[in-house]
Amino acid sequence: MTDFPIPGSASSTPPSSTSAPASPSASASTGPAPAGNASASDLARAQRILQVITDSYSTKMVGQDRLRTSLLISLIAGGHILLESVPGLAKTTAASTLADTVKASFKRIQCTPDLLPSDITGSQIYDAATGTFRTVLGPVHANFVLLDEINRSSAKTQSAMLEAMQERQTTIGGEVHALPKPFLVIATQNPIEQEGTYELPEAQMDRFLLKEIVEYPSPAEEFEILNRIDSGVLNPDRHVPSAITLDDVHDLQDIASRVYIDPAIRNYIVQLAYVTRNPGPYIGEDRARFIKYGASPRASIAFLQASRALALLSGRTHVLPEDIRALRHLVLRHRVLLTFEADAEGIRSEEIIDQIFASVPTP
Repeated sequence: MTDFPIPGSASSTPPSSTSAPASPSASASTGPAPAGNASASDLARAQRILQVITDSYSTKMVGQDRLRTSLLISLIAGGHILLESVPGLAKTTAASTLADTVKASFKRIQCTPDLLPSDITGSQIYDAATGTFRTVLGPVHANFVLLDEINRSSAKTQSAMLEAMQERQTTIGGEVHALPKPFLVIATQNPIEQEGTYELPEAQMDRFLLKEIVEYPSPAEEFEILNRIDSGVLNPDRHVPSAITLDDVHDLQDIASRVYIDPAIRNYIVQLAYVTRNPGPYIGEDRARFIKYGASPRASIAFLQASRALALLSGRTHVLPEDIRALRHLVLRHRVLLTFEADAEGIRSEEIIDQIFASVPTP
């Protein structure tokens, strides 16, 4: 196995790949630090808030614990999430239930080929009575936005939505309108229907913090779903009681931003990103040929932000290497892009990601 460079090392000769990853040098590890690490009292407050969310969420949602965790990670980390699954697996219910739980505004946008950017961001309407234009904000101006079947909207509409996600604002008639905080976009796409769809470009996929694959419920969970249908719990008109406020979400985000990440783990993240771009010496040329493009620096940023959120969800004020491993598919499955040859041979991105992680020593 060939060695790769370590950020901040004084020498151009990298350390042995069989040893533990070297920590960055003092010049690399020093820099602006958070205004104090999260304390035990911060952790206790976060756990109380998270428990309230979990209890309220579970009153309507059956199973889908992994989906709940992914949504909470995205919310706490301040990112957006892309969900992929066949229809009928409660993606809309999960999004609306989370919004109800947090006492936040929620909008659902059903994407179609004729959907215009102004249908999402908003537009100016002429008022004949006053002889002036008035601004009507679009559905993107909400705390939680469910963008259903994003790959059914045109490239122009996708770009408008993803620009709003990145800039956290929209421009209508020359006026800038800030989006509310927190702002979470939950986009979905259906992998089994390709007619009339516009596949998301790689650069736009990269803007999603996480990509989750939603799976079928177990037989026991499906049985419970039927019971809740009969009891009326899943009635669309029945909402869960609001459990926490937006201020509570802001507190979670603030506490998560102060979760400690050791320089060795930061180094581990950088090493992993490097191997996705230079895979041959580490996973072998036979497997490396399946990788078309490696992960951008957004992957490293996503690991940094999401691992802090996951640590907080796990009841810790520090990140462990296990957090990075647990996030590997969520962060990299839409960033490590495979070739057509890989698709033809049935090679999944998760397999390649697992091999990349196996090739990098854990700190």
